[in-house]
Amino acid sequence: MRYEEARHEAWYAIPEMIAQGVPLEQTLNAICDMIGLEVPDSINSIMLFDEDLNLLRLVAGKGLPERFRGAARQVPIGPDAAICGAAAFHGRLIMSPDLWADPNCQPYWDVARECDLRAGWSQPVLGRGGKLLGTFAIYYRVTGTPDPAQRKPIERAASLVALAIERDRDRRILEESEQRYRSLFAHNPHGVFSLGTDGLLKSVNHAAVGITGLSEARLVGMHYADFLPASERDRVKAAFEAVLAGEAQHYEIEIVNAVGERPTLEVTNLPMLVDGEVVGVYGIAQDVSERKDQETRLKILQRGVETSINGVVIADARQDDLPLIYANKPFLRMTGYSLDEVIGRNCRFLAGKDTDRKAVVELRRRIEQSRDARMTLLNYRKDGTPFWNDLFVSPVRDDRGQITHFIGVLHDVSVQKANEASLAHQASHEPLTGLPNRGLFEQRLNRACEQADKRKTLLAVLYIDLDDFKPINDTMGHAAGDQVIKSVARRLSTIVSPGDTLASVGGDEFLLLLPNFEDEGQVLATAERALRLLDKPHRVESKDVHVTGSIGIAVNNHAVDQPIELIQHADMAMYLAKRQGRNTFHWYSHDMTAAMNERVTLRRGLHDAIAASQFELHYQPLLDADDDSVRGFEALIRWQHPTEGLVSPATFIPLAEQTGQIVAIGEWVLARACSDLVALNRKMGTHYWMSVNVSPLQFHGRDFVDSLVRILRDTGLPARQLCVELTEGVLMENANATIDILQTLRGMGIEVFIDDFGTGFSSLSYLKYLPIDKIKIDRTFTRDITTNFHDSAIAQGIISMAHHLGLNVVAEGIETEEQRIFLAARGCDLFQGYLFARPMPLPDLSRYLGDRDNLAETNA
Repeated sequence: MRYEEARHEAWYAIPEMIAQGVPLEQTLNAICDMIGLEVPDSINSIMLFDEDLNLLRLVAGKGLPERFRGAARQVPIGPDAAICGAAAFHGRLIMSPDLWADPNCQPYWDVARECDLRAGWSQPVLGRGGKLLGTFAIYYRVTGTPDPAQRKPIERAASLVALAIERDRDRRILEESEQRYRSLFAHNPHGVFSLGTDGLLKSVNHAAVGITGLSEARLVGMHYADFLPASERDRVKAAFEAVLAGEAQHYEIEIVNAVGERPTLEVTNLPMLVDGEVVGVYGIAQDVSERKDQETRLKILQRGVETSINGVVIADARQDDLPLIYANKPFLRMTGYSLDEVIGRNCRFLAGKDTDRKAVVELRRRIEQSRDARMTLLNYRKDGTPFWNDLFVSPVRDDRGQITHFIGVLHDVSVQKANEASLAHQASHEPLTGLPNRGLFEQRLNRACEQADKRKTLLAVLYIDLDDFKPINDTMGHAAGDQVIKSVARRLSTIVSPGDTLASVGGDEFLLLLPNFEDEGQVLATAERALRLLDKPHRVESKDVHVTGSIGIAVNNHAVDQPIELIQHADMAMYLAKRQGRNTFHWYSHDMTAAMNERVTLRRGLHDAIAASQFELHYQPLLDADDDSVRGFEALIRWQHPTEGLVSPATFIPLAEQTGQIVAIGEWVLARACSDLVALNRKMGTHYWMSVNVSPLQFHGRDFVDSLVRILRDTGLPARQLCVELTEGVLMENANATIDILQTLRGMGIEVFIDDFGTGFSSLSYLKYLPIDKIKIDRTFTRDITTNFHDSAIAQGIISMAHHLGLNVVAEGIETEEQRIFLAARGCDLFQGYLFARPMPLPDLSRYLGDRDNLAETNA
C-alpha cells in the first residue's frame, strides 16, 4: 500500500511542480523518478530537442550510469539513429528489444554492455501543433518489448514532459517580455514616468530628466503639480482623478522646467491596475514644442484663405500621389472630414461609386500636363452623403519654373443640383413614404435579374401587405391611416441592407428586393424580422393601433420569362399567406427543402404550443456525492407536437432563440417548475431545490428579474429553493451587466449554476468575480473520464479550481459506477446522470422518491 501511495503522490506532485514553476530540469527528473515507481526495474531519461543544431540533449535521467550519460549527452536525429534519435525523427514510439544487437544502436554497444543496459524504448515528446520538444526513454537490464500496460505510463510521461517544457518556455517568454518592457521604459525617447495615487513621482526615465532639467534623484518624490503653472493645475488635477477612476487621459500641457523654459508636452496618462484596482498612474510625455511652433506659423498662412466661402486645398506635387498638405475650414465643413483625416491623402478619397469616371480621367490628364482644370464633380462627404462641387485646379511654380504644388478650389453647387434632382425623384418615389415607387422598383429588379443571370446568384422578391388595414381608414380616418403607413415604412426600412430595395407600391402594400443571398435561410430571417416589426403597435392620435402583415416570397430559382413575373409570384404567395391565417409568410417556390418546411411548421407551432399545453417538463434528480441522497432536480422541457410527435429540444430551442419565442417558453418553464416543486415538497414534506436553464435572450431581457419575482410570489416557492443554470456564453456577454443581475439574484437567495463548464471560452479572470454558486462539468468530459487521461485531468482541474473559489461542482452525464467512483474520489459534490435516474414526468418523480424512501426504511 505504501508503494501505491508513493505512485499516486508522484503523479499528483508533478502537475503541482509545473504550476509552481519549479526549474525544468528538477521537474523532468521528478518525472523520471515517477516513472521509475510506475514501471519497476526501469531506468528513465529525458532529452530536449535543440532546434538550432537539430539534435537531442540529455537533461534528465539521474538513474542512468554516468558512463552511459556521457555517451548519450548529445544524440543525432535521423531515420537510422539510435532509439531516441529515431523516435524524434519518426514521431512515434521506437523499441529496441536488444540494444546489443540493434544495428542502429551500434555506436552505443560498448557502453551499453559496460552499463548492462539491454533493452530500450523511446517516445517522442510533442507539443502544441505536433511540434517536436524532445524524447522520453526507458531502459531495462533485460531484453524485451513493452506490453500495453507498460506503454501507457510512457505516453502519460511524454504528455507531462510536453506540458512541463511548454510551461517553462511560456514562463521564459514572459520574463523576456518583462525585460523588454523595462528596456522600453528606460530607453523610450519620450518622457516616461509613474505616479502614486498621491500624485508623487515614483520613477522617471532619462528622457523625463531631459524635459524637466532635474536629476532623477530630485524628481522622485516631487508632486506633478510642482511643474505646472497655477492656471493649469485644476485641469490636470481633474485628469489625474479621472485616471484614478480608471479612465485613460490624453492632453496637452505647458510646464515650467528647471531653467524657466515652458515646453509644451503631449501627455498620455494610463491607470496602473493590480487585481482590478488602480494603484498608480503611468505617464508618457512627448515634447511637442517644435510642432506647436510650426502649427502657429501655419495658422498665419491659413488665415489668408480661411475666410473664403469656398473650400481650398493644397497638394504637394513633389511627392508621389500628390498628398494634401493643407485644407481650409470651409473644405472641412463641406466634406465632413477632420484636418487629420485629410492631410496626407490624395483628393480621390472624395470620389465614390457615382463619380463621373471620364471627368476624373480628364482631370488627371490636365494635372499631368501641368495645366489648369475646371469641371463639376459628384463627390461624397465622410458620412456617405453626395455633394456636387465646381472644382478649379491650378499648378504653383517655384522661381525655377518647377511645379511644387497644386491648389484646388471647390464650390458647393449641391443646391442647384438638388433642384434638378428633385423633379426626377418625384417621378420615381412614392410621396407619402419617400420610398421608391413601383416603376423604380421594376427598373432595379430588371438590373438585379441581369446581374443574377450573369453571376448565377439568387435574388428574392418579398410582397408585403398589411392585414385588415381598411378598418383603420374607415374608423379613424385616412390621416391616421397615412401615419400608420409611414410608421410601417420606417420600421421596414430598418431591415434593409445596402443593395436591397424597399418600395411602396400603393396603399398598404410594399415590395422588398433582396438582390444577393446565399441560401433561403437568409430570406426567411428577413421575413420573420418584418413580421415581428409589423406586429408591434403603432402610436396614432394617443392610441395604440395594431396591424399585422402577410408576406409572399418569390425566388429566381426557377425560370421566368420576365423579371416582373417574380413580383406576380410573390403577390400570389402573399395571398396564400393570408389564407393561412395572416401574420405569416408563404413561399411561391414549391421546391423548398424538407428542413425549411419543417422550420416553418415548427415556427407556427411554437406560437401556440404553450396555450395548447403541448409542452411538458421532465425532472432529473441531482444526488449528493457523499450519501447518494437526492438534493434537487433539473427541469428539462419536452414538446409533444400534435402532428410531428416528440420534437427534440435540440431542434426547437435554437429556433425559439432566433424568433424570440424562447422568452415566453422560458417564463412558462420557470413558472411550471416552481409550481411543481412547491406541490412536490408539500406532498412529501421535503425541501428539495429546482434547477432551471435560462437562455441568453431571457437572461438579458429587461423584465427577467421582475418575472422571477412575480413567479416566486405567485407559486410560493422560497427563492433559496430555485437555482438558475446559465451557459458560459451568457456570462461573458456584457459582463458588467451580467454581474449586476447575478448580484441581484444572490441578494434574493437564488443560486446560480454555470452549465456545461469547460466547453466554452469563459475568462477565468471574470470567474473569480462572478457571484455564482456551482459549476457543472459537461458530459463530454465525464463520458471518458475513466479512460481518457486528458478528460480526467481537465475534470480534476475544474473540481480543484472550483473548490478553491468556494464553488460546488456538479458532474452530469454519469452512466457507470466507475465514473461515479472516480469523481467521488476527486471531491465532486453532486451527481446527475442515467446511473441514478433518467428525466421523468412529475408523477414518475413522486414514485421514484417514494420508492427510495421505502428502500431506505427497509434497509434501516
